[in-house]
Amino acid sequence: MSSAQRGLQRGLRRTGSSSSPRSVRIVILGQAAVGKTAVAVRFITKRFIGEYDPTLETIYRHEMMMGGDVVNFEILDTAGQEENALLMEEKIRWGDGFLIVYSVTDRCSFDEVMRLCFLVNHIHSAGGRRGGTEPPPVVIVANKKDLEFDRMVSREEGEGLSRGLKLPFHEISARDSWEETLAAFHSVYTNVAQQLEAAPACFRRRTVSRLMEKIPRIHSGSGFGSFRDLLPD
Repeated sequence: MSSAQRGLQRGLRRTGSSSSPRSVRIVILGQAAVGKTAVAVRFITKRFIGEYDPTLETIYRHEMMMGGDVVNFEILDTAGQEENALLMEEKIRWGDGFLIVYSVTDRCSFDEVMRLCFLVNHIHSAGGRRGGTEPPPVVIVANKKDLEFDRMVSREEGEGLSRGLKLPFHEISARDSWEETLAAFHSVYTNVAQQLEAAPACFRRRTVSRLMEKIPRIHSGSGFGSFRDLLPD
């Protein structure tokens, strides 16, 4: 483990500056098969599962210490398939922060990142930010760096895109490293928390549309077996 990773974990274990849990909604966007579910489940359980039903959408609920706060995460794992604009808009409006994931083995998924970033900013600037003026926190995540022989997108290209969009960037292997996955979530949470401190009124309304209510929810406290339901038959 690197010194940066050790420092990150020490920060997660600090006694909290906030006595009551903070609720944060994270939406994971990206094309199908880039590893969005693997990233979410790795973060929550520290385990890696390589195969999932790619058609399922799930909201994971998970509580943990992060940055000195007790945080109740709600993490929306989107299917990444084509859907109508209204459905996508509802999901983006729901989120406080976003992980936009691509696979280094799939150039099409990399090319999709800019469109998704634009979509998030456009929807929230049009009134979805619950009254805020700042764009929502977005972190670009390049997954599957362990598949070096299948790589189609270099790290330099990912870093160049993130610089151009002025967004944080993490290249990770959800298969090989929980710490790398944790760092990506820590990055988006830190930015959400900063916005919450600056403009808490933006986060007061926690309404959920009928569409979002239909998405199944899994609580991390219900046990690892619940995640097995995501595996393909």
